[in-house]
Formats: sequence, structure tokens, C-alpha cells
Amino acid sequence: MSGGAAEQAGGPALRELAFRRFDEIVLGEIERARPRIRALRRRYPDAGEKALATHLVHAKKAYAGTGGAVSGLFGLVALPADLLLVTYLQIALIVEIGLVHRANLKSRRGQQEILEILGRGNGVGPLYRSGTPVLARIATRLMARKGIPLLGRAVPFVAAPVSAWLNNRDIERVGQEAMRHYGMVRRLREKRRP
Repeated sequence: MSGGAAEQAGGPALRELAFRRFDEIVLGEIERARPRIRALRRRYPDAGEKALATHLVHAKKAYAGTGGAVSGLFGLVALPADLLLVTYLQIALIVEIGLVHRANLKSRRGQQEILEILGRGNGVGPLYRSGTPVLARIATRLMARKGIPLLGRAVPFVAAPVSAWLNNRDIERVGQEAMRHYGMVRRLREKRRP
């Protein structure tokens, strides 16, 4: 079998495997997010969806900033862990904001929306159900964004605050994109009600 034929034969299987793994991540995150959202609603009983989502963004930014500062101290060795942490925090944040807006995230469509929000928040653009290539484009985009601080990683004490700032910015972008998306979906649902 030629390389192209092997790729074509493995493509759908790999895509399905990626979606199954992503499904596990999202379902697990939904279960972890529900108690956090209930606690947030109890703490801020008069807060609307946008205010609750803003609290969630700020909480994730604290984790991302700390992770960025720590990874900056360890230089290039910590870059993969930092990218993984930021991507996980972004997915968790999208799930939380989706749940605040009462979105159905368990369906394939709901999970595709999570990928699309993740992509748009990281500057990838429309993703149109491309599955595995979406994750590759997001990873490439994140690596490109982190390229500038790679120079600073030679001087860890300079890189730590830069990495923390970049992580905060990346979380903020994805959070804003999720708030726009789920807020718009909610408004459209409300317009359709008689």
C-alpha cells in the first residue's frame, strides 16, 4: 500500500479515535465543571450568564498565568507541558461557559462547537468538521504564538512573566470567543420562542 493509500485508509479511523478521545475529555470536564458552576451560582446568585462567564475566565487566567510563569522558569523543556496546560484550560473554560449558557455539549455537534470555538479563539478560523486536522492547526498556531518567548526562555527570569502574560491572553481570547458564541446561540433560542 502506498503512503497516500495508507493515510486514506487510516484517516477515518484516526479521526474517529480523536473524536472518541475528545468525547472522553469533554464528558469528564462536564462532570468536573458542574460543581464549580453550582458553587459560582451560589456565590453570585444575582449574576447573569456574562458575569458568571467572566468569573470563570478570570479563574482560568490565574491558573494559566501561574503555569506560564513556572514553565518560563524551566525554559524550552517545559514548552510542551505549557502548551498542553493552556489547551486543556481553554477546553475546560469553553465547557464551563457552555454549561453556564445551558448548551448541550454531550452531542457530536456540541463537541464540534467546542473545537470551532477553540480554533477561532486561537486564530485558526472556520473549521467545518475537519476533526484531527483542526487539532493540528490549533497546535501549530499555538506554537507560532509561543515562538517569540522562545528567545526569552534562554533567560528564564525574563521568560516567566512573558509566558504568564501570553497564557493569560490566550485564555482571555478563547473565553471571549466562547462568551460570544454561547451568548449568541442563547439569544437566537430566545428569539425563536413564541
